[in-house]
Amino acid sequence: MPSPAERPSNGLWIVGIGPGRNEYMTGRAADVISRSEYVIGNDSYLDSIRPLLEGKQVIRSSMGKEIERAKKAIELAQSHTVSIVSGGDAGVYGMAGIVLEVLEHSKEKIPVEIVPGVTAANAAASLIGSPLSGDFAVISLSDLLTPLEVIERRLDAVFSVGIPVVIYNPRSHGRPHNFALAIEHARKFYPPTVPVAVVKNALREGQADPLIVTLGEIEHIMEDVDMHTTVIIGGSESRIWRMGNDVKGIITPRGYHRKYVY
Repeated sequence: MPSPAERPSNGLWIVGIGPGRNEYMTGRAADVISRSEYVIGNDSYLDSIRPLLEGKQVIRSSMGKEIERAKKAIELAQSHTVSIVSGGDAGVYGMAGIVLEVLEHSKEKIPVEIVPGVTAANAAASLIGSPLSGDFAVISLSDLLTPLEVIERRLDAVFSVGIPVVIYNPRSHGRPHNFALAIEHARKFYPPTVPVAVVKNALREGQADPLIVTLGEIEHIMEDVDMHTTVIIGGSESRIWRMGNDVKGIITPRGYHRKYVY
């Protein structure tokens, strides 16, 4: 750990804190938070790193206040060390984009570092085998910032090439039908045998046992899908992974079977 004399006098860290359990946070993320005078973030993210916040000036915010949060972080970072935290990876549906946009607009010049974290796709995939061994896509079904017709075009584009697709923000009370719509798009390109994983609270408190079904069976567990869920729809080569008769997850071959005998 650097001595106080070696620590920066000001600057901004945009920190991905991972899924929410401290053992899955990177060492760099924990280090920069420990070196910060101010830590800013959404209530739920701050609660998950409570042990790291002792002695810090903590500024709590709520969903929908991202621009205000970014402005405050930039203002404070002109004369203090500041961490603004984001769940998962700050650059994947996180705070990095909006903070950099606000900083660019402000014309301020401050030191900035983006600290990566484990995003939901990686967290969920780790619990169900190897569904994302090669190319894959990530699509959010939240139409708060992206029009639904744009989301639908993107779904068609990625499903049309046969790769696994990770669905973020699949289903909420405010938009209960978006996930069913995504399944309709998947079925235009994939057979009903394609495996699907439903992973709730991956590597977080309240983690549930992953559910492995096929695209043809997804209606049976539709009610289990919510905003705490990451859904992985396998690609054209994906298959259900079994040990004996037990379903363990999903394997998406990377292509070794076409080159080697094993």
